[in-house]
Amino acid sequence: MTDTLALILGGGQGKRLYPLTIERAKPAVGVAGKYRLIDMTLSNCINSDIRRVFVITQFLSASLHRHIHRTYHFDAFSDGFVEILAAEQTPQRDSWYQGTADAVRESLRHVLRYRSDAIVILSGDHLYRMDYREMVRRHLHRNADITLAVQPVSRQDAPRMGLLRADARGSVLEFIEKPSNPDVVENFRAPPDLLRACDMDDKEPRYLASMGIYVFRPQVLADTLADPTRLDFGREVIPAALGTYRVQAFPFTGHWEDIGTIGSFFDAHMKLVLPNPPFPLYEPGWPIYTRGRNLPPARVMESDIRNSLLAEGADVRGAHIEDSVVGVRSVVRKGSRLSQVVMQGADYYEGEEPMRHLENPPPDAPRMGIGEGCSLNRVIVDKNCRIGDGVVITVKPEDASFEGPYGWVREGITVIPKGMIIPAGTHL
Repeated sequence: MTDTLALILGGGQGKRLYPLTIERAKPAVGVAGKYRLIDMTLSNCINSDIRRVFVITQFLSASLHRHIHRTYHFDAFSDGFVEILAAEQTPQRDSWYQGTADAVRESLRHVLRYRSDAIVILSGDHLYRMDYREMVRRHLHRNADITLAVQPVSRQDAPRMGLLRADARGSVLEFIEKPSNPDVVENFRAPPDLLRACDMDDKEPRYLASMGIYVFRPQVLADTLADPTRLDFGREVIPAALGTYRVQAFPFTGHWEDIGTIGSFFDAHMKLVLPNPPFPLYEPGWPIYTRGRNLPPARVMESDIRNSLLAEGADVRGAHIEDSVVGVRSVVRKGSRLSQVVMQGADYYEGEEPMRHLENPPPDAPRMGIGEGCSLNRVIVDKNCRIGDGVVITVKPEDASFEGPYGWVREGITVIPKGMIIPAGTHL
């Protein structure tokens, strides 16, 4: 493997994932009951034998920093590292990062000190498995200056994406960000020869959508970021590079999701509990790494569990759960019914709160987890919530979005924010 560095963008404010991002950056949001979103990208790096990784952070980064420091350690006989590059003021600059390219530009002085043949730039909030070695090999074999990972998408999905036009050999000719004009979209239809080379059926129209994954030659990255007015890769850096640099497309046909909204977050979890999920959490030789916890196995007593995931440390007694994800240390009590519920779990068990002086629940607060006789349908329950006995949360219209006293409704999905206390008998 050639010398390759990875730069992971730690995400902006994550407004579309609110309220899951009230206290954390997008890559720190929990997924599948036990992981964080950034674990997907970092695991791809490790499994791709990329062991020198920088994570650029800015907004609400404490939770993300803590998770990375607790999880990703390489042994003393390796030169590997996962290093956080937090936003910092310098004598030349005292403002926040203004975009993806701006964040990388301000971090280059740390990155370019290391010798490398290629720099891979990644997002920390995507759900996918990808061997970056294949992309880097193609990048070097084609003598490219920049390589973009692209996914062939349908005509329906194309206007939501950054699209590129490429020839049959994958040379990128044009790039446009989220086009709305149907005639413009049609101009970006993928060449049939390129689709066939990726073992894809070329009968249905396909369009090449940028995945926000890039490989740069180090000097080319420095040169393309020299102009401080270019703040974003998709809107400015990549379009400006066309015609000056050799830009290649790398088609990727595996499962890939951008977890950018509450709707996409919820749908991704509902796919995980399918009998044959499009993104299986286990794949031989390609594990997903996360923080190790010394927790007991999940305990299920006198319950009916169907098509669901239960993480370690969960305790389910006398409940009916279907099409749901039950996170670490989650408690679901007798007579409760959960349907299409994503429980993020808890950071601690009842009675061992490490930050009791901050959370300080009132003496009459319900116990941690979900009480007896509750009914929850299409709900995301963030960490450390206390839901009293007999609480009912019903299905909302798919286009409903509003804020209530105990949670938010986004795209028809009820979201209970971290640490929320819902009194017994509440109906939402």
